[in-house]
Amino acid sequence: MKILLAVDGSEYSNAALEEVIRRPWPRGTQVEVLSVAHAIPEFTDPRLMMRTIQMETLEHERKRAHEVVEKAAAALAEAAPLLAVTTRVVEGSPKESVVLEAADWGADLIVMGSHGYGAAMRFLLGSVSHAVALHAPCSVEIVRKRSAQAA
Repeated sequence: MKILLAVDGSEYSNAALEEVIRRPWPRGTQVEVLSVAHAIPEFTDPRLMMRTIQMETLEHERKRAHEVVEKAAAALAEAAPLLAVTTRVVEGSPKESVVLEAADWGADLIVMGSHGYGAAMRFLLGSVSHAVALHAPCSVEIVRKRSAQAA
């Protein structure tokens, strides 16, 4: 089985990581821990003044993404040593990048967290987990973070 674990370092993606750790997966299961470096969107800027800010933001996001996947991979290696774990960082739109990586890698399952935004925030930001669930080439499990009361 091939599991694509999409992480962003948030408490919501940590809930998805914990879900992968706690499950008894079949022997030979592979997990690819994926994070997407995504900079602020480009705007038409004839003087290229925003370009420097965008490049700095993207470099910061690359570094953060590498740290996030390495931390998740270390947690998987420690808690679930029978899983074959790899990491990958890509650049682009998280919605598109997760779906494309799942297709390219041949994932059987995508596991990711949900931020649980309300309708207004989903309208403004869009829901990555919703977009992935709609367009993924495989099954998708969206993990919600348990509240302290439910746990």
